[in-house]
Amino acid sequence: MKPTRKVRAAPAPAAAAKKVSKPKKSATASKSSRDKVRAHRARMREQGMRPITIWVPDVRSPKFAAEARRQCKLANASPYAADDQAWVDAMSDWSAE
Repeated sequence: MKPTRKVRAAPAPAAAAKKVSKPKKSATASKSSRDKVRAHRARMREQGMRPITIWVPDVRSPKFAAEARRQCKLANASPYAADDQAWVDAMSDWSAE
C-alpha cells in the first residue's frame, strides 16, 4: 500500500494576481477621538448651535415602571378620571389632520 501524498495548489501567476491598492489615509485618520470631537463641536458652534445635556428617566428601570403604575392607579381612582381620559383622547386624535 502506497502512502497518500498531499497536493498543494499552485500559486496564481503574477499577471493574474489582482493588484490591491492601500486605502489612502485621510486627514482625520491620524487625529485622536478627542481632536475629532473638538473639531465637530467647533463646526457646530460655527453654525450657531450649542451643546446641552438632558437627563431623562430611564424607562427600562423597574423603579420607573413601579412609579408609572402607582401614578396610573391614582389617576384612575380620581373622580376626574373620565374627564381626564376624554381630554387625552381628544388631544390624541390626529385623524382630522
